[in-house]
Amino acid sequence: MDTSKYFYRNVIFSKTKNQVSLIDIYNPENKKQVLEPWFGIVLQLADGQHTIDELFSLLSEKYKENPPANLKKTIHSVIERLVKSNLIMLTGKATELPYYLSRSYEHLDIEKAKKLIKEDKINLS
Repeated sequence: MDTSKYFYRNVIFSKTKNQVSLIDIYNPENKKQVLEPWFGIVLQLADGQHTIDELFSLLSEKYKENPPANLKKTIHSVIERLVKSNLIMLTGKATELPYYLSRSYEHLDIEKAKKLIKEDKINLS
């Protein structure tokens, strides 16, 4: 895996307490797809402004001087699975997210987000 790549999310997510889930902006009452903790962490951090190397550094710092022995392997696996599912994308340069992907569902102006999705002709449901 090329860890110099930038990564960005391609889905709208919800964060309630410490739980991250995928959400349908048009039907938010529908059952949310709850993500496993590592997937939720990576998805939240997938802002298009940081590389996978920077993600490793950030998560390593979180554990101070005692990161889990398999941290890099875990992150590689999580990223590969999120990319395969089209939940995140990899790119060679920093990428500005559109408004509707830039923050969690709870922090969006929903009408503004829907309008921009329609203008961008994106299907996120």
